Amino acid sequence: MNRDKCRFFILWLLLIVVLVFAFSIEAQKPEQKKAKVFESAKTASVQDYKLNSKLMKREMPYRVALPQNYAHAKTARFSVIYLLHGLTGHFDNWGNKTKITEYLAPYNMIVVMPEGNNGWYTDSANVPNDRYETYISQELVPEIDKKFRTVADKNHRAIAGLSMGGYGSIKFGLKNPEMFALVGSFSGALGAASWTEKELGTKGTAAESILSVYGNVGSETRRQNDIFRFVREMPVDKVKNLPFIYLDCGTEDFLYQNNRDFANLLQEKKIPHEYRELPGAHDWKFWDSQIREFLELSEKFIK
Repeated sequence: MNRDKCRFFILWLLLIVVLVFAFSIEAQKPEQKKAKVFESAKTASVQDYKLNSKLMKREMPYRVALPQNYAHAKTARFSVIYLLHGLTGHFDNWGNKTKITEYLAPYNMIVVMPEGNNGWYTDSANVPNDRYETYISQELVPEIDKKFRTVADKNHRAIAGLSMGGYGSIKFGLKNPEMFALVGSFSGALGAASWTEKELGTKGTAAESILSVYGNVGSETRRQNDIFRFVREMPVDKVKNLPFIYLDCGTEDFLYQNNRDFANLLQEKKIPHEYRELPGAHDWKFWDSQIREFLELSEKFIK
């Protein structure tokens, strides 16, 4: 074989290799698209609603994630988890900032995400129509039980939240033990009702919202919403009726000591709970990981 023929043969082989490689890549594309569609189908059904609240004197939005089989299991009833957002957040945070709809797919549970604005899930001392605690317990929960196929009792209901919502969820559990079997707090702002200008200053959303919601130091609103006080003063005979309390906090979180102090108090009072300290900060990376843990735990308590 002369040099020209040899060169032509090599170029021809290279061309064949390139074409085979190109076709193999193109052949994989439809398979990748199918995989993507398959994964996106493995999510809960999500829809936003509004409740015309008589207590709040306005429409209150909320989001609901339904399990995959809700539409097909026409007679089945489901447990419910209420999931609370944090300060400066809104009802759509959990759906937009985590993969909660994907994580929910293996579970037969409804997740409800209420609007709490910056109201600390408390009936405000200064704004008459900001009654976030009463709104959720007396209007939203009955609305959900009426609108959806829930099992409307304590044993099939849980509540959890992050930061401000973590405080709110524990407060709901302590004040309404007949409503929830399980409460969860992720990086909870658990000392909120006792924080003053000394800890917060007077500027910024946290300071302004807390002073507005709870009023001055020594106010009745502060006393009635201090979850540390609830636990310290709780009679022994009431402990047995409490929901199980789950709380966690990242070791790099500025609320780390606050959570550790509350966990120690629960231990002292022999209140059933689980406390986890994990590497992490006060951010969505931490909360996205912890909601998965809470869903798994929920199945043991409200299945």
